[in-house]
Amino acid sequence: MTVSRRAALLGGLGLALAGCTSSGYRGPERTVTIAAGEPGGFYLAFAELLAAELGRAEPLLHCTAVPTDASVTNVRRVREGTADLGLVSTDIAHAAAAGSRPFPDPVPLRAIGRVYENYLQLVARADGGVRELADLAGRPVVLGASGSGAAQFGERLFAAAGVRVEAQHLQLADSIASLAAKRGDAILWSGGIPTPALAELNRTTPITLLPLGGVLPALRAAHGPVYDQVLVPAGAYRGVGELGTIGVANLLVCSPTLPSDVAEALVRVLVGRAAELVPAQAVGTQFLDVRTLIGTGAVPLHPGAAAAYRALHG
Repeated sequence: MTVSRRAALLGGLGLALAGCTSSGYRGPERTVTIAAGEPGGFYLAFAELLAAELGRAEPLLHCTAVPTDASVTNVRRVREGTADLGLVSTDIAHAAAAGSRPFPDPVPLRAIGRVYENYLQLVARADGGVRELADLAGRPVVLGASGSGAAQFGERLFAAAGVRVEAQHLQLADSIASLAAKRGDAILWSGGIPTPALAELNRTTPITLLPLGGVLPALRAAHGPVYDQVLVPAGAYRGVGELGTIGVANLLVCSPTLPSDVAEALVRVLVGRAAELVPAQAVGTQFLDVRTLIGTGAVPLHPGAAAAYRALHG
């Protein structure tokens, strides 16, 4: 689909939703917290854009995007009530719904929509002699922050590949410092293409990305169709050619107790302000797409969100 067709679809959806909510009703002002991700990452950048747009919504939402370790932490914050919304990778959301590792029991999440695709990026120094997963056997590899989806994915990835590594858990800034100082041989990052902090690292410490597509069948066999084949475009990072990696979609989730008018307002912003919700690091590679917003898998849509989407069909 071309960008112009996407814009037309999104614009049409926005008009339809506006027509269904033009009764003049203005709900009470509310404070909303989004549990997001690490500074420099896609989650926090998107959440900050979404928070700004929600400040113009009806009902008026005073929204704050909160830095976190990402998916696993965000599920816990939504469950505990310390966040109203959370950005969560689909594999972690499915694990939460099922009560499987790292969650001891099922977490009753609801979805506002499926938003963007995370690109799993296994990054090594260009001069480090690491070109494939097997080269990392026995070596120190940073598998993301301890509360991130990347940390859980990293365990799954190396188990599926049959490669044992010396796993470490650090946030992105510390991971980059570790790789640059040769304290680690690779870092696993889940985010947009290109991630600005990785592009900056590449200026002083040339990097390479390892192809991960070959492990996809084993991952899907073990964990279901939550992982996708995606391509890193040539030149996304200077000196790095096109290669296949693994993608996992992000969900915007909430508790079942989120008020329906808030859920409806969220949908109106997602579809009506889509062009303003693309972080700079993803321009040209990702779009909010009407056709996939409702594809939330094992996590059911919040009733308020579902009602807003159904408004499309009269």
